[in-house]
Amino acid sequence: MDTIKIAVGSTRRPKLAAVHEAIQEFGAVLAPGVEFEVIGVEVESGVGHTPANRQELMLGARQRAEALVRLAREKAETWRYFVGLEGGLDVIEEEGGRRVILESWAYVSDGRNGHYGRSGGVEVPDALAREVLEKDVELSVAIDRFAGAVGIRDAQGAWGVLSSGLISRTEAFRVAVVAAFAPFYNAKMYHAASAAR
Repeated sequence: MDTIKIAVGSTRRPKLAAVHEAIQEFGAVLAPGVEFEVIGVEVESGVGHTPANRQELMLGARQRAEALVRLAREKAETWRYFVGLEGGLDVIEEEGGRRVILESWAYVSDGRNGHYGRSGGVEVPDALAREVLEKDVELSVAIDRFAGAVGIRDAQGAWGVLSSGLISRTEAFRVAVVAAFAPFYNAKMYHAASAAR
């Protein structure tokens, strides 16, 4: 049986699990009768430790995927898809104040074309947002303090803490990955939409 290798720009368990779970959903449509192998590779995002706006989140995800494309070319790897994942905050100015939303983004490339996907969003309490945005504390450190636990990033993540366990970090990234892969597994629809212009 043929195998398609998918490189992910991280070795963090929740991110790799998100890609595995997403593939379970669309793999048979993307490439019927093929097995998938997910390979975690630590690469830099090129953005800060906690992106603080949508542009940084998108850039970080894309730069992780592009770093994987370069690495594959340098090392002659046979990776078919390249997945960059980035989580962080989006700050929205509203009526003289601000709302801070936790988001997870994915960028998927086949080495030529790339597409974005995003999770939903969950509002971050003001006290936690201040720690990250004004005191420059990394979100993973701030959420550990906020929740009185250690290593939350590698388990439920801030998503799990803020949603009382109803949405995990893995789940948020899974949604983003399914969305980013849509132009690949639903190519017929995307081509039809392009042709209709």
